[in-house]
Amino acid sequence: MAKNPKILSIVLAGGEGTRLMPLTRDRAKPAVPFGGVYRLIDFPLSNLVNSGYRQVVVLTQYKSHSLDRHISQVWRFSPLLGSYVSPVPAQQRLGKHWYLGSADAIYQTINIIEDVQPDIVVIVGADHVYRMDFEQMVQQHIESGAEFTVAGIRQPIEESNQFGVIEVDPEHPNMIKNFQEKPATTTGLPDNPNQILASMGNYVANTKALFEALALDEKAADTKHDMGGDIAPYFASRNEAGVYDFNSNEIPGSTATDHAYWRDVGTIKQFYDAHMDLIAYVPEFNLYNQDWPIYTMSGNLPPAKFVHAGRDRLGHATDSIVSPGVIVSGGEVHHSVLSPNVRIHSWAQIVDSVLFDGVVINRRARVYKAILDKNVVLTENSTVGIDTEHDLARGFTVTPDGITVVPKNTIVDD
Repeated sequence: MAKNPKILSIVLAGGEGTRLMPLTRDRAKPAVPFGGVYRLIDFPLSNLVNSGYRQVVVLTQYKSHSLDRHISQVWRFSPLLGSYVSPVPAQQRLGKHWYLGSADAIYQTINIIEDVQPDIVVIVGADHVYRMDFEQMVQQHIESGAEFTVAGIRQPIEESNQFGVIEVDPEHPNMIKNFQEKPATTTGLPDNPNQILASMGNYVANTKALFEALALDEKAADTKHDMGGDIAPYFASRNEAGVYDFNSNEIPGSTATDHAYWRDVGTIKQFYDAHMDLIAYVPEFNLYNQDWPIYTMSGNLPPAKFVHAGRDRLGHATDSIVSPGVIVSGGEVHHSVLSPNVRIHSWAQIVDSVLFDGVVINRRARVYKAILDKNVVLTENSTVGIDTEHDLARGFTVTPDGITVVPKNTIVDD
């Protein structure tokens, strides 16, 4: 391995995101807005750029228009030093079909990897919220001598059936002994029997070994063409797979509260809970860490504004994130996230909710424990999240946890 190996990063952004419906009705999962001004794709891209990796290919597939537009408008680098973030749609190089899995997606774009000729390929997912310095993972990968390294995060052993589980070699804790996909029972870690290492969906691979594994997987009969379910076990069976414990990743500016924070936001509940993490008094994930910023572009917008200070009409927000362009005009906002250009009118109430761009809440309307997609309008005195049966009758999504989701461009008129 070269002293300063050439790195190519690949972001797997082709997920359909069916469990996030209706938020993914018109957009790819990585393009879903998050945290007021961001999109989910901004988190892995920011981590790669902050790690010093600025040759990035983003593999897209379903409903990719808004994702492609966001990447082309926001993630533009000067070509002077060879930096780029390049979206690549499904190529159909091996037949008239979509990607059959994450491994197949990479195999179908091998020509792009061959053109770059990297020593190492860093492969990351596009739909998790976290901070990670991938350079530290790459350094351990090189020092371990592994051909393929999987990033693992510690989780309670009773949740093993929800993850791909990494069983480590007790004598060589940086190497994978076995890789199990969502096992009913498993063995805890040598240093903590009550925890497991769950796969984060982030990988580092030596290019030549990766090509060989992908070529074999393409010809295999009993495969789902998945990086976690097929490629990782292949390398583990050959004693060539390493594991990187995410808990050891050190981020500048991180705190004890948000150290090793990682959230899968694949369901409405997970997506909602991750937003609530942002607005805690001491946030579990700190968006304000400027030593490791999350990059985006929220447009040429004016500052947020709060108007009306009467005794019975006070425009205010508490324990909330309020984005640029928002006007709270005599309404009340509590424990919520407001995206750009939201309008809250007099005597309206927004509590425990997430409002996407351009939402308008008119006078005396009320929203409780809800996610309102872009450009939703509540007319005067209308409600969302107050009456579950009423919300279901109007075609809104209501989760078992009581989170109501209103689709994009809906006019709610009671």
